[in-house]
Amino acid sequence: MNNNRLKIKFAIISFFASIIQKIRIVLYRMKGYDFDYSVIVERKLNLDRIYQQGIHIKANTLVASNVTIMSHDHCKRVNNQPLLADVYIGRNCFIAVGAIIMPGVIIGDEVIVGAGSVVTKNVPSNTIVAGNPARIIKTNIKMNERAEWVNWNEMNKIQTSI
Repeated sequence: MNNNRLKIKFAIISFFASIIQKIRIVLYRMKGYDFDYSVIVERKLNLDRIYQQGIHIKANTLVASNVTIMSHDHCKRVNNQPLLADVYIGRNCFIAVGAIIMPGVIIGDEVIVGAGSVVTKNVPSNTIVAGNPARIIKTNIKMNERAEWVNWNEMNKIQTSI
């Protein structure tokens, strides 16, 4: 397949994917989730169904497939009811495949959460976290409106020259 055919194929797929994304966000908002219209969510998410309005995701964030986001805790009880704890995910973030975000966590702007990470504590802006439990592995990152890490090459040059 030549390069032009690949570009056309990708453009067609992107067009239909953007329509599906918009429909997906509208459906999540109808269920009570607080998602900005620019958020991109992939399939097979495991989002809290007890306290939907406790999950807040800001503009231009991408949530990959198989991510779990919880906003209640059955083990902690208040008046014999599960503890409800809002989760906030900032702008221009990327939550990678299979990550788990626990109740009450606040994730800042321009954050990458590594694949399979378990986020149990707040995450400051402009960082990468990974692991179980998730720990900061890089700071001072910059993300754009498409949840892309834009200064990765500069940071790589700095580290390889040391």
